[in-house]
Amino acid sequence: MSWTDDRVELLKKMWGEGQSASQIAKELGGVTRNAVIGKVHRLGLSNRAGSGGAAAAKTEAKPKAPAPKPKVAVSKPKVEPKTEPAIKPVPPSEGKPNLPARKQIIPAGQPLPPQPSANEISPEALAKVNEIEKKAKKIGLMELTERTCKWPVGDPATEDFWFCGLPVQQGKPYCEAHVGVAFQPMSSRRDRRR
Repeated sequence: MSWTDDRVELLKKMWGEGQSASQIAKELGGVTRNAVIGKVHRLGLSNRAGSGGAAAAKTEAKPKAPAPKPKVAVSKPKVEPKTEPAIKPVPPSEGKPNLPARKQIIPAGQPLPPQPSANEISPEALAKVNEIEKKAKKIGLMELTERTCKWPVGDPATEDFWFCGLPVQQGKPYCEAHVGVAFQPMSSRRDRRR
């Protein structure tokens, strides 16, 4: 359905008469209520009072007088003397934990920043991972099970991408060597940050 000049004129007329978007859509046929609302906004007709239609003409012909406002007796509130607060307010700098700054959110479609490099992993763990990856089964995504190591190796955008595939450690998604890299003790992570 396209918006012909005739259909647009009918839309303007009905909108000016105060018809709802649903009523206009039904009268025009082949359009939804949302399509009518969208066209009304694109035409700048969204303000019915200023649309210049029949409804606006009626309001201009009969200006309404403002209704008189009833008088209400208003009593003034009692003003209490100021007292010291029971709880001492904490200055903004005190009482807040010293948290690290949040990482920047990367919009979808943008390349990710480099992930933690190998120098953050202990040399022993890195050597163990290198040895394990030589023995890895190098399986694809569809071959993964709950018993295979799900550690990804390589760039997923290339054909050289694979998963470790060795038997997993009990209760973990990775083999013993990859668990050592993925799940590091809290103290070693804390030491690295300093």
